[in-house]
Amino acid sequence: MRHCEESPPGQLLLAIRQFNSRQWFECHETLEDLWIGEEGEVRDFYQGTLQIAVALHHWRNGNYGGAISLLNGGVMLLSHVSEACQWVDVVQLIADANRMREGLQELGSERMNELPPALVPLLHTVSP
Repeated sequence: MRHCEESPPGQLLLAIRQFNSRQWFECHETLEDLWIGEEGEVRDFYQGTLQIAVALHHWRNGNYGGAISLLNGGVMLLSHVSEACQWVDVVQLIADANRMREGLQELGSERMNELPPALVPLLHTVSP
């Protein structure tokens, strides 16, 4: 079982690169391998980050309901996680996901493709 205080495993570093280069489906696949079999806080961290990646994938593909639902679900899971987990700034990710959801809700499903690029979350790392 992994802990948030630990250095990120190689697969998480790959997932961060995938997420930040907008390879959200691939990021989901990478995180799924980490999430399965994990327990506790780190499981919530992997699963919450995975759900936000899938939300972004849905947004890009025009699935408004899926994007909103998974942004909410990811934030809910991440709310049970430390401020930073395996070097990822969880507080920033939650804030960014909430800001994107609010932006999408203001635009609505008809105009979701007009979301400003600055509202698309990135995974930020913090010094251990």
